[in-house]
Amino acid sequence: MKGKLLSLLIILLATGSLYAQEPDNTGTEYKKRVLENTEVDLLMNYYSQDGDHAAVTGGQGTEKLQDGMSTILVSVPLNEDDVLTVEAGISAYTSASSSNINPFDGKKPASPFQASSGASSGDVWAHLSGTYSHSSEDRNQIWTAKLSTSTEHDYSSFGFGGSYTHLFNEKNTELTLSGNVYLDQWSKIYPYELRPYASDGDSRYSSLYGRYTITGNTDYNPKFTGLSGKSRNSYSAGLVLTQILSKRLQGAFLADWVLQKGLLSTPFQRVYFADYGDSYIENFHLADDVEHLPDSRMKIAAGARLNYYINEHFVLRSFYRYYTDDWGIKSHTASLEVPIKLGSKFTLYPSYRYYTQTAADYFAGYNQHLSNEQYYTSDYDLSKYNANQYGLGILYTDILEEKHIWKLKIKNVDLKYHYYKRDSGFKANFISFGIGFTL
Repeated sequence: MKGKLLSLLIILLATGSLYAQEPDNTGTEYKKRVLENTEVDLLMNYYSQDGDHAAVTGGQGTEKLQDGMSTILVSVPLNEDDVLTVEAGISAYTSASSSNINPFDGKKPASPFQASSGASSGDVWAHLSGTYSHSSEDRNQIWTAKLSTSTEHDYSSFGFGGSYTHLFNEKNTELTLSGNVYLDQWSKIYPYELRPYASDGDSRYSSLYGRYTITGNTDYNPKFTGLSGKSRNSYSAGLVLTQILSKRLQGAFLADWVLQKGLLSTPFQRVYFADYGDSYIENFHLADDVEHLPDSRMKIAAGARLNYYINEHFVLRSFYRYYTDDWGIKSHTASLEVPIKLGSKFTLYPSYRYYTQTAADYFAGYNQHLSNEQYYTSDYDLSKYNANQYGLGILYTDILEEKHIWKLKIKNVDLKYHYYKRDSGFKANFISFGIGFTL
């Protein structure tokens, strides 16, 4: 979050920064530093969701989840031209849905609509990244390089990438090209009742069937044998072309390409077949298999931004994106944000976002797949749906950095709330708070 003067609000969604050169009293040119002082940003987020189409339990069951995240970003000027930014974050969540990876370790009868209390009911995610940025003497070219790593109990990721930005046409036009690679590893965790049936299954889990009585189809015989591979690699490339069209109007064109290879199926997401007899322990439907998806996915997206400065109090920020992939999903996103200046230091920004997508070729709801299909999933993130998101934020900007906390000068304070709802019944709330300092 970087606070800006209202006269620069029209440029906030661009990818670059403004630079200037001023003559000094000797007649030589003074080169302004890319970043004058060390900057520190502290971000805190709280997220909650609910619904009744959990992918862990095959398209039915509770989707309750709560997540809290804290992030710190420190940007340090190394010299006039170079900046190093380090970001570290940690997130802790509790999930009624993922707790049902093993629904039989709770005190209540097992049910897809009842959270269990085992180890899979929560997790901690940690992230660390570093970005090095170099600007040319004339400030018309910017190179960046980035390394990142993240981990949680069943997943780890290592990433690297970079970008090149070129400003021309008297800095009215800006072109950014970027590329990133992420190399990820799964620790495959299967639904509890399927573990004895994996090709490398552990007989310890067979005791489940000695402790409980199977009802319905008592001849339980799932299709499951396990998933192959542990790696998931992602390669992406992006382009952003930004143009200042007039004193009041700015436009941007954005394009992204992503290729994913490897294990794209989530090992603990159940699938049920309509042509298999239903087997139960207590109130829990035993899985017939886990989701199976292709080991390759290509995504392409293109979009545009158009920002219009109405007057010193109002700015319109609009955005549209079209997305398609080779799994059959096509989507449209449209959003509008209207920053409203309230005096010299406060900005209120209401927003609205609409999203719609088609279903993936491999999606079907709970107990609707057939066992002779090659690929199948009941993850409602891959279903057809429409979604609306409403937001409201308030930004405090201390242009002169008059306020202090200890030796830190307050740059800006930002608080925002978003409410998200799909027509499938899924809903979520998101609250974020951020505060920026300079040293």
